[in-house]
Amino acid sequence: MADIDRLTNLLERFPLRVMSAPLDKASLAVTAGKDGSPQTVFFRARGYGFRLPAHDVLLSARVDWGGDANPLLAALPNEVVFDVGSCQENTGLVSVLHSELQQDRCGAEPVINRLGEVLIVRMLRRLIEQGATEPGLLAGLYDRRIGRAIVAIHDQPGRAWRNEDLADVAGLSLSRFAELFLSIVGEPPAVYLRRWRLMLARQDVMKGDRVDAVARRYGYRSPEGFARAFKKHFGQTPIAERPGLATAAMG
Repeated sequence: MADIDRLTNLLERFPLRVMSAPLDKASLAVTAGKDGSPQTVFFRARGYGFRLPAHDVLLSARVDWGGDANPLLAALPNEVVFDVGSCQENTGLVSVLHSELQQDRCGAEPVINRLGEVLIVRMLRRLIEQGATEPGLLAGLYDRRIGRAIVAIHDQPGRAWRNEDLADVAGLSLSRFAELFLSIVGEPPAVYLRRWRLMLARQDVMKGDRVDAVARRYGYRSPEGFARAFKKHFGQTPIAERPGLATAAMG
């Protein structure tokens, strides 16, 4: 399975937005080498601001990638350091991103977002290849067997997954799969599946989808059961999250 397959669904559900920002308000910064070419990318998964020598900084930007709702962001270290100076493709990518951020060109915003997405994907690929020392989603994606099960959950969140089904996808016995998933991801498969479904469901509800349709989409037997699970996880009912309805209730 190619590395990008492990990331596609996450990128589709949590699109990136990249905006130019000063260094103290940035979550992405790139420093230059002695020859002025891009050398190192610094990315903050949580919080903003860098303490870097200003004369070494080639570009700084703020990346919006779904915040706390994005499970991959939550799995990343607080700060990721990515060497781009040794790869001509990455150096060229950062140079074009820098040019687009510096100049107010027609159509710059979608170009900047797409270039930022490519840069983050390349960084994530490297992290997945290196593996993770702490349990979590990144470690799960690194392990090819558990990674296959996670991708299956991401791709088909409404399916009535049993541990037996996911073990088959992973190519493991049921007992070995349950043991590995818990130790690598840090939670049982059913808990990860439930949390993933609820995150997607919340996005759909906030877009205005009907609660009963969202409940069916993510495998809940009834809207009432979905509403109870939603409130337990997020602290309020799905109706309270629907656009317009909460505002009308306040009025």
